Amino acid sequence: MKKRIMCVFGTRPEAIKMCPLVLELKKRESLEVIVAVTAQHRQMLDQVMDAFNIKADYDLNIMKDKQTLFDITTNVLNGIKNIIEEAKPDVVLVHGDTTTAFTTALACFYLQIPVGHVEAGLRTYDLENPYPEEFNREAIDIISKYSFAPTSLSKSNLIKEGRNPNTIFIVGNTIVDAMKYTVIKDYDHPELKWVGDKKMIFITAHRRENLSEPMHTMFRAIKRVLKEHPDCRAIYPIHMNPVVREIADKELSGCENIHIIEPLNVFDCHNFEARSFLCLTDSGGIQEECPSYGVPVLVMRNTTERTEGVDAGVLKLVGTSEESIYDAFKLLLENEEEYSRMSNTCNPYGDGYACSRIADILEEKDFNPFG
Repeated sequence: MKKRIMCVFGTRPEAIKMCPLVLELKKRESLEVIVAVTAQHRQMLDQVMDAFNIKADYDLNIMKDKQTLFDITTNVLNGIKNIIEEAKPDVVLVHGDTTTAFTTALACFYLQIPVGHVEAGLRTYDLENPYPEEFNREAIDIISKYSFAPTSLSKSNLIKEGRNPNTIFIVGNTIVDAMKYTVIKDYDHPELKWVGDKKMIFITAHRRENLSEPMHTMFRAIKRVLKEHPDCRAIYPIHMNPVVREIADKELSGCENIHIIEPLNVFDCHNFEARSFLCLTDSGGIQEECPSYGVPVLVMRNTTERTEGVDAGVLKLVGTSEESIYDAFKLLLENEEEYSRMSNTCNPYGDGYACSRIADILEEKDFNPFG
């Protein structure tokens, strides 16, 4: 009898990292794969699903305008319960630190269904940063029966917290696997023609904890540097959040060497990253993606749960103050030695075989609920 593996996700970042795993699991004859999405993000989730040609078996479609954490939590908890009871999976896989992942894990705990946490063990140990993601991730790891840690540091975090070492597996990060599907040599896009032979700066900014003065200062710093460096062209695929758009319009308008564009699908996003000179972001996934291309990343946050990249030298945590971002951005543009040091670093997050390792483990395991 085939083992029934349910993969649950609801946001664009989750989908980017879970879709290559779904494809790998579907290759295994001993496994039956069930895909359930919450659509915590709707449009951006669908873009990724289409890019990987994956269809959901179940779709909660919970997204609504101005949804709160209360809305997401209660709607996912009630909806996923019904799906799990109908599908009867042997194990449920969730990813990372979203409210979809946390609430699904909680539902599984209530229903006594084993949870496998993909990208387990990342920590800032500050529940306010990132918010609510740090809480979500820690809570999922308490519930999980199987922890698929991307790095040795992630595993050591889990062991330090009392998790059973025999249930923790270092597999790498599935984002590196995803890029094998998406990054191509002969890629073109109208915005790349606008960039031409200039240095392309790739920007993302959307974190909940930055949606006030921090985002204003981030954008002001970026605008100052770009105005001083006409040899640069910046691309900012803006988040759907209307607050982000309002702040960007106020702070970045009038800067001729930045293009604010609509969100890119995963295929375009990865190819833009691969062709960038450097990236400024408050995202999590980009911290893991850009090292594969040798692209330095300035992380506009006060904490990061991805300290391996900082230790390796490919990431620099620059905070959210205007002067710290301005100084770090300017330094990479003007100091060749500093740029070379950050760009000539191997990706500490994996080798592109995380999905096959996870699939191997799932084929071998017997799924006894919390046994």
